[in-house]
Amino acid sequence: MTRLGLVHTVPALAATFHDLVTAAAAADVEPIHVVDPWLLRTAMTTGVTPEVVDRLAAHVAHLRGRGVAGVLVTCSTLGEATEQVLERLGAGAPVVRVDQGMADRAVDLAGDGGRVAVLATVASTTGPTERLVHRSARRAGVAVTVAVELLEEAGRARESGDLDRHDELVAAAIGRWEGRSDVVVLAQASMAAAVSRAGATATPVLSSPELAARRLVEVTSLV
Repeated sequence: MTRLGLVHTVPALAATFHDLVTAAAAADVEPIHVVDPWLLRTAMTTGVTPEVVDRLAAHVAHLRGRGVAGVLVTCSTLGEATEQVLERLGAGAPVVRVDQGMADRAVDLAGDGGRVAVLATVASTTGPTERLVHRSARRAGVAVTVAVELLEEAGRARESGDLDRHDELVAAAIGRWEGRSDVVVLAQASMAAAVSRAGATATPVLSSPELAARRLVEVTSLV
């Protein structure tokens, strides 16, 4: 059985990703989870500090030491920190940022000259997600326009435990971008449940969890 590592900053997402990774893999896998809410709390209050990168690197090194074939960091706020960790630790099990698959798919759907709307509920995610979409576009040889909307009220609702209100606000924002963008990107994995609340839309709406799980099993040759 192949081991796969996952690093979470939102405890509730561990079960979601566990199911997605095991469903995406063609072979039997054993997901090994590390849950550390401190990483996100610190990144939201003081930024992605060297201490955050050090702690994330320690988690990835721990998982590699347990023999995992790959590691998925499920927090989009830590996307650029994930890349720094990979550069620091060097060769070994691949390390995947949660939103890479989503960004690549968004660029593919938008096409050259397309419009990508990024919705986020946490301010610390907006910059990393916007930069990632532009970088994916450059790699694909196209140019896209990225518009970012920060849904602070939805973020507060989730923080207070009002998930129904969170999903309602995210769904309303998805509706506002209908016809104004070629694709809508939900920056946080925790926003994925709001897609069903939005109902059928002519504009594609992307969330990261399933695409990230697929990317993890692809880079570890478990498809």
